[in-house]
Amino acid sequence: MSIQAVLLPLFVLVLLTFVLGFWAAYLRVQAVRNREVHPRDVALREPNWPPRVLKIAYAFQNQLELPLLFYVLTILAWITKQADLLFVVLAWIFVVLRILHAGVHVTSNHLGKRAILFIAGAVVLAVMWLIFALRILLA
Repeated sequence: MSIQAVLLPLFVLVLLTFVLGFWAAYLRVQAVRNREVHPRDVALREPNWPPRVLKIAYAFQNQLELPLLFYVLTILAWITKQADLLFVVLAWIFVVLRILHAGVHVTSNHLGKRAILFIAGAVVLAVMWLIFALRILLA
């Protein structure tokens, strides 16, 4: 697979993370400016932000958790020449599930839907890691 095909899902996930991070930052600044929250009440990461701000901020933080394993795997798969069509297809499935998860997180925040999307993404990523590990260990 080409480097572009392998890295495009990663770039999309990075873009999602930046969008959520900048959105959260913007909402936090607005909340302080509008006097919805006082800086001393959130200076030590206390969750005293308005609920809308917290939803976006938590969606951003969530993109720094499970996707970390995706980033590492993508780099390892490229370096070891294990990034084939199956890898790219599974990568896109993972990224789409992360986008859907973030979408639910910042809108309805329906825990059941979020959980299903999170678990589905985690399973896809676990399968990706299993395939990668087996290919490396059995080579």
